[in-house]
Amino acid sequence: MTIEIVHTDAEGRMVLADTLTLASRQKPDAIIDFATLTGSMISALGDRMSGVISNNSSLACKAIGAGNKAGERVVAFPLEEDYDSDLESDIADIKQCTLEGGADHIHAARFLSKFIENDIPWLHTDLSSANRKGGLGAIASDTNGFGVGFGIEMLKIMLED
Repeated sequence: MTIEIVHTDAEGRMVLADTLTLASRQKPDAIIDFATLTGSMISALGDRMSGVISNNSSLACKAIGAGNKAGERVVAFPLEEDYDSDLESDIADIKQCTLEGGADHIHAARFLSKFIENDIPWLHTDLSSANRKGGLGAIASDTNGFGVGFGIEMLKIMLED
């Protein structure tokens, strides 16, 4: 796949695309990634909670439950195909982002979804709430480790299935 690099500050999604491709080729039951992918997640939610985006509604529902249990609340955002039109390129298969910036968290997830092979359930967990004055959930410090408790709860839920 060829990629048009539109913005060099969106380099994280390029690395994550490679990682998701390699992970997919192992044919796991599911892939869960953790990254501070975009600033638009903070714009959408502030720093009291974070967002997840998934290609699998069941996995997204499990994520919401895991977040509530861990005190690290998450909101599931849509992964709708019509956002793909914003990533169309005249010189490559896809653009890595848009310059407009609106809904960048969804555009980033649409971009990354192209690198999930074999219809593997995938969940992107945004780490935008990793710093919050006064803490978050059970952690009182400003740097709160957001995602650790959530990840443990997700593993517990997935092992129960």
